[in-house]
Amino acid sequence: MVHFVGAGPGAADLITVRGAKYLAEADVIIYAGSLVNPELLQYAKPGCEIYNSASMTLEEVIAVMEAAEAKGQTTVRLHTGEPSIYGAVREQMDGLKAREIAFDSCPGVSACFGAAAAMNLEYTLPGVAQSLIITRMEGRTKVPEKEQIASFAEHQTSMAIYQSAGMLPQLAARLIEGGYPVRTPAAIVYKATWPEEQIYRCTLENLAAVGEKHGIRNTALVLVGNVLSAEYERSKLYDPDFETGFREKRQEKEQV
Repeated sequence: MVHFVGAGPGAADLITVRGAKYLAEADVIIYAGSLVNPELLQYAKPGCEIYNSASMTLEEVIAVMEAAEAKGQTTVRLHTGEPSIYGAVREQMDGLKAREIAFDSCPGVSACFGAAAAMNLEYTLPGVAQSLIITRMEGRTKVPEKEQIASFAEHQTSMAIYQSAGMLPQLAARLIEGGYPVRTPAAIVYKATWPEEQIYRCTLENLAAVGEKHGIRNTALVLVGNVLSAEYERSKLYDPDFETGFREKRQEKEQV
């Protein structure tokens, strides 16, 4: 059996309870060493075989899983954040299917949610934004034409941009080209939830300069949108004038 496990955004205690349980039971762990916090390996039991996939190919990863399965062992494939986002898990799962090896998935906390927690941020403020776009700049991995940064920027909603910290001048230019005003609030969050976490607030017009000043090149998330600073409307969920299936409308509005 192979368990695909989301390691969370960085902090070792932000893995799920289920994920930690799988790590403790595993006979073999293959972890994404370039991104996963090595402190998570403290959950492994004595004698567990541990592989760092940073130097491995897809074929080598599958071979380790196949060898473990032949011995009746349990494997954990430990991915950073939430494996369904930029985790390259589908190709591994297809390889296991072809070999008739059983597998399942355990979700994790993605970096954009770790960043939101670090900043006490809500991406969906009433009257400001009700959508969150998760995307990336085009690099060696191509991005479909309809998913280019400038196209998404037309919506001017909250955006979390992965794997783009090394291209901040181009990123800012495309966001502005697409429709965000130059003074739109932004933030660079380096290694969200790690001990070395750094957060830099800025606007699109100085995004690149802030990144250059602090030497941000990788392992950082860029957040964009008015939820970073704008005024907002009170939610209907807890409004005394709003009736729900659990609460009757109040006659007089309560003061907060």
